[in-house]
Amino acid sequence: MEKLDLKKQWKHLYQPKADRIVTVDVPPLTYLMVDGEGDPNVSQGFQQAVEALYSLSYTLKFSLKKSPRAIDYGVMPLEGLWWADDPRAFMMADKASWKWTVMIFQPDFIARAEVDAAFREVRRKKDLAALDHVRFETLVEGLSAQILYNGPFSGEGPTIERIHHYIHADGKELSGKHHEIYLSDPRRTAPEKLKTILRQPMA
Repeated sequence: MEKLDLKKQWKHLYQPKADRIVTVDVPPLTYLMVDGEGDPNVSQGFQQAVEALYSLSYTLKFSLKKSPRAIDYGVMPLEGLWWADDPRAFMMADKASWKWTVMIFQPDFIARAEVDAAFREVRRKKDLAALDHVRFETLVEGLSAQILYNGPFSGEGPTIERIHHYIHADGKELSGKHHEIYLSDPRRTAPEKLKTILRQPMA
């Protein structure tokens, strides 16, 4: 059985360079998603959302591997959309007022019926507080600027500003929400070695 490398398949979106900001055209992609608000470092809701997303994603992976279709693939990294009602609060790192959508990309060969079956299986095995808040939805971002950022989450500010300047210098405006893709596990990686893709849609 061949294992599909989704990161390689979507290399232009999930393997950017760290030396320069690039423009990418992001097609509509489907995710398992949970919405919430508050500081992700202390929010119980955030941790519950992450647990529910991974439980569903791995259940889908193993069910497809064992199915007659016999498809194997690696579960994609955690991602997050971030914003605040007052943009200044977001840029000033006032995390208590942040709003977020945490999500995991799902390959396009997964059908709604398989997602529904995964929900039933996870619900049968576990009592997850955020499970009923997970939705299966397509995100449309389109033209976006992105770069690979190396370092602690607290140091992202200057790189985010560079992305904004890049967009404005191209005669465009910010459109949509700040998007982060977490290539490292912060529980097992030193802050200075974290790898995070920073993406901003534009129009």
